[in-house]
Amino acid sequence: MSGHSKWATIKRQKGATDARRGQLFTKLSNAITIAVKQSGGIDDPESNFKLRLAVDRARSANVPKENIERAIQKAKGAAAGSVEELLYEGFGPSGVAIIITAVTDNKQRTVSTIKSVFDKNGGTLGAQGSVSYLFSKRGVLVVKKTGLSQEALLTKGIAAGVMDMEDDRDSVFFYVEPQQLQHVRKALLEEGLEVESAEFVYLPLSEVEHDTGIQHKVLSLIEKLEELDDVQEVYTNLKNATPNE
Repeated sequence: MSGHSKWATIKRQKGATDARRGQLFTKLSNAITIAVKQSGGIDDPESNFKLRLAVDRARSANVPKENIERAIQKAKGAAAGSVEELLYEGFGPSGVAIIITAVTDNKQRTVSTIKSVFDKNGGTLGAQGSVSYLFSKRGVLVVKKTGLSQEALLTKGIAAGVMDMEDDRDSVFFYVEPQQLQHVRKALLEEGLEVESAEFVYLPLSEVEHDTGIQHKVLSLIEKLEELDDVQEVYTNLKNATPNE
């Protein structure tokens, strides 16, 4: 299994931008609401894996319990009827590919605000399918090393069904097919491993290199997109993307 830096880059980038987003609780609550709605109203994390992931992320971000409960109840109310999960695709400066996931109760508002951010920051909102073929949807699990060697972790990962592994300081990243994420998470926990997080992501099939000037422009665009209330995550195929300070 070859280690690759795609998720390590995204993880560091996400951590830096999350710290600056005042809307983080709202975004995490929206993820909980859509998880319950898409399941047909299943509000038990043990029976709704997407909800399990959303609740775990909310708890790791210290979202209050009452906020989590409120988000679950919202999915059962009349307002939940208009809430939907959407995927947008676009191009940043120099044609860098960008994928955006969003949860919204007003599709027209969301597409209008996203398009405006692209237009004002040297990008273009694309049509469906314009860049998604450049990415692969994967499940990624962040697992604490807890004193285990890379070889031992790799052995446990392979036994659980992991496709690829990347080493990153105190943790490793396990990559799996999306439909295997729940199974692999359970298997790793049963092996006694500490799974810090598990989620679905879009990883670029290949990355593009640009100079520092273009990188800063692309990261500025990404940060402005992430500041939008409806936006959940933003992914890019820009290599060595690091957040602006």
